[in-house]
Amino acid sequence: MKKKVFTGADIEALLKAGKTAADIPAGVVLTPSAKDVLRDGLAGSSKAAPAAASAPAEPILPDYEYHWTPGKDPKTPAEIEAFFHSPAIVELKQRMVDIGKRMWAREYTDGNGGNLTIRVGDNLVLCTPTLVSKGFMTVEQMCLVDLEGKQLAGKYKRTSECMTHLAIMKRQPKAKACCHAHPPHGTAYAVAGVQPPTCMIPEAEVFLGQIGLAQYQTPGTPANAEVVGNAAVDHMAVLMLNHGVITWGKDIEDAYWKMENVESYCKTVWVASQLKGGQLLTITGGQAKELINLRKTLGMDDKRANWKECELCDNSDFHPGTVCRIPDQAPASSAKLDPEAEKLVQALTDQILASMK
Repeated sequence: MKKKVFTGADIEALLKAGKTAADIPAGVVLTPSAKDVLRDGLAGSSKAAPAAASAPAEPILPDYEYHWTPGKDPKTPAEIEAFFHSPAIVELKQRMVDIGKRMWAREYTDGNGGNLTIRVGDNLVLCTPTLVSKGFMTVEQMCLVDLEGKQLAGKYKRTSECMTHLAIMKRQPKAKACCHAHPPHGTAYAVAGVQPPTCMIPEAEVFLGQIGLAQYQTPGTPANAEVVGNAAVDHMAVLMLNHGVITWGKDIEDAYWKMENVESYCKTVWVASQLKGGQLLTITGGQAKELINLRKTLGMDDKRANWKECELCDNSDFHPGTVCRIPDQAPASSAKLDPEAEKLVQALTDQILASMK
């Protein structure tokens, strides 16, 4: 069963109601902001201090997801500017800068390639600028757009490819951040038009699921946004044919991790295919079912949830790369001779011998 999560707002409401840490239900997961509010609130309350000491909070999991209040997007230019420069949004922009450096350092991007987005409202999305290397971005270069791509804040022009990210967010509500890059091995599969096989590495099954394919369309165009957006509804990672890779998640860290997952998985399967040109080893359909169920407990949907076990690990369309070798040759003594050809050779030999006499 999925554990209940308490945010900072939840803890504030609890403290305002005169409750203490002792009133927090057992097994609840506290976000970092909830921990901060709880700590600050208890620091000024001698009544709550003993309860905190006797009931230490349960260890938490990292949580980078941005939560906004539906229907409360800033509207006026002044409100938008204040929001764009607020501490919470500046923190997200800094995280985008940091992830851009990680992408560049791992050679997932070249030149000014790649882009990042984070949804921060009903109709608000942070995105990276155009014509800037992902390894050398700054907080001041980040942009704010609406879901139609209109730039609302930021002095640098937004990336044209944000339209593809927005198409994903419109179709898949769980997609709150997207990462696009050109990692060599993942992009090689996209150029070859090869969908990575499944049921080979448990971590890939849990954190990626089945990797999707989107037909090539010119980057930055509505046609590209359409095909990629549709593919991303059921796939958290999509290979864009002859282009690159795009991934989405609940936050930008999650989306970027999936980019790393894709590149690592594609590289591993490629190396394995060179070691063994034939059929690669897979887990069973039953074992794959267990991993899909685990994805569900982590809050990730999977289009294969109702598939039959025999369908889960069907990689019949996957053909590993060609392995060069010298063809097998049968011994000369075992070669079968054509009787008619032998008769013709004998006749020619007899004619030659007769003319020589």
